[in-house]
Amino acid sequence: MITKKARDKATAIIRSALEAEKTSLLEHEAEEVANQYGIKTASSGLARSEKQAEALSKKIGFPVVMKIVSQDILHKSDLGGVKINITSTKEAKKAYREILRSAKRINRKARIEGVLVQKMAPKAPEFVVGGTRDPQFGPTVMFGLGGIYVELFKDVAFRIAPISEEEALSMMKETKSYSLLTGFRGSKPLDIRAAAKTIMAVGELMLDQPEVDSVDINPLFIYPKGAMAVDVRVILKKPAKENKGHAQDVKST
Repeated sequence: MITKKARDKATAIIRSALEAEKTSLLEHEAEEVANQYGIKTASSGLARSEKQAEALSKKIGFPVVMKIVSQDILHKSDLGGVKINITSTKEAKKAYREILRSAKRINRKARIEGVLVQKMAPKAPEFVVGGTRDPQFGPTVMFGLGGIYVELFKDVAFRIAPISEEEALSMMKETKSYSLLTGFRGSKPLDIRAAAKTIMAVGELMLDQPEVDSVDINPLFIYPKGAMAVDVRVILKKPAKENKGHAQDVKST
């Protein structure tokens, strides 16, 4: 169970974003909210200069991934906003420059917060855990095969929150990808309990935070011991102002 202190911290991040009229949390904010609910993410930090990118990459430890942080650029990997397998401070400084250059080429008016420097997680089978608000059933959680295959195979199962550990395990067993969790063709069994905890945590988050419209953890790397959310996206409910016809101002930083 999440503590009151952790819940309050997550709530404060979400309300601050809503006050700034954001429609989604920035990646480092989404990761912090996930952390408060016990969902493990890779070590990371936000760099706002080449020097900070250099220092952070050295502190976090190579290899690292670097990603543009902007509420106006959502599909980062397709547009040059992500650099992977960075193995030196020299590469980190170069990646910082290239990412900002790509971001400005994509959208000259994009509000850029900086560049996220994140520890590159060891590869593992990729799954997805998501949360959404069904008009009829309310907060609903999804689990299934993740990564680039989530749309192709649609191998997913759903439950209505709150979700017990038994229900989370049942969800996983419903998917065809369950064989990947139990050990496929000689591979080691993966940490099913860690996956179940992530599913339960997303359900709790959706119940606790009514301002959150949806959560998307894709991919969730599941290891023989432990699990890690590599990419976390949190979409917020549209502020009331938007419904009254007020457009958001787009400012350049």
